[in-house]
Amino acid sequence: MPRLADPDPKTVPDDVREFLAQLPPDPLVRMLTHSAGTVKPFIQLARAQFSSLELPARSRELVILTVAEYAECAFVAAQHGPMSDAAGVDERTRRLIHDRDLDSPELPASDRALIRFTAEVVRRPRVPDDLFEQARRFLSEREIVEVLQVAGYYWAFSRVCTVLDVELTQVYGAGEALPDGTSRGDAAAH
Repeated sequence: MPRLADPDPKTVPDDVREFLAQLPPDPLVRMLTHSAGTVKPFIQLARAQFSSLELPARSRELVILTVAEYAECAFVAAQHGPMSDAAGVDERTRRLIHDRDLDSPELPASDRALIRFTAEVVRRPRVPDDLFEQARRFLSEREIVEVLQVAGYYWAFSRVCTVLDVELTQVYGAGEALPDGTSRGDAAAH
């Protein structure tokens, strides 16, 4: 059971209510609406992470799955399992992330570097120089910043879910609109 009740729709400003009316009903979006001034930019940032990154969709999904694992957020892990599949992340790689087997030789060196880098970003305030250099071998400067932005966004998203006990009521299928207004097909785009 969520720790906060849904906000009273009468207290939500008209522009926010109109914006949210374009999205499928979702318990997380309702919870975010408690902060009427930030819910719209928060959702717009999610959209940007599916439409405006140089970071490939597959890499983005590896970052999100790693954040979900280290932030212990079943909600994000459940939503991004199918999305990561659509973006080309196989079940074995998802299992290795879930098992925190970050050094598995089954992972390509680029995946190992990205996943280890992301896990360290979630766990600590600084990334050791050697791990940063490993990530730099596979990521452009822009992509490094995008990894940090995606990790930070999904860490915040995860904490809304875990701290407020947001219930997972639906895992979105292929072609369905997601709470942020993107669709499952967007996961493989870009």
